[in-house]
Amino acid sequence: VQLQASGGGSVQAGDSLRLSCLVSGRSLGDYAMGWFRQAPGKERDFVAAISWTSGNMLYADSVKGRFAIPRDKSKNAVYLQMYRLKPEDTADYYCAAGPIRGSNGRYYHHWGQGTQVTVSS
Repeated sequence: VQLQASGGGSVQAGDSLRLSCLVSGRSLGDYAMGWFRQAPGKERDFVAAISWTSGNMLYADSVKGRFAIPRDKSKNAVYLQMYRLKPEDTADYYCAAGPIRGSNGRYYHHWGQGTQVTVSS
C-alpha cells in the first residue's frame, strides 16, 4: 500500500488549506484512513479519521469544528480540509491507513510521507 500526501504550504492564521492523500496498491473497503500531525519537538498527534466504507468520522478536540476529513472513493483519496487555521496547527501532517478507525497511531499500518503546514500569525 502506498500513500501519497500533498497540499501543504505556508498560510496566514484564519486561512484554509486542503491536504490530499492518494492511496494505491490496495482496496480500502475494510480500512480506515487517518491524519496525524507532528509539530517540531513534539510527539505525533491524532487529527482525524474516517471509516472508508461507512464514512463515520472521528476528530481530535483541537480541530473539531474547523477540520473535515472527506473521502472520494472514485479516486481512492482522502482529504483533510482545514479551516480557520491557527499558528498551533503548524506541523508535518501524515496520512495513514489501517484496519481500525481510532486515534491511536498503532491502528494504522501504512503511512505516507509528511506534508508540511506552516501557519503564521
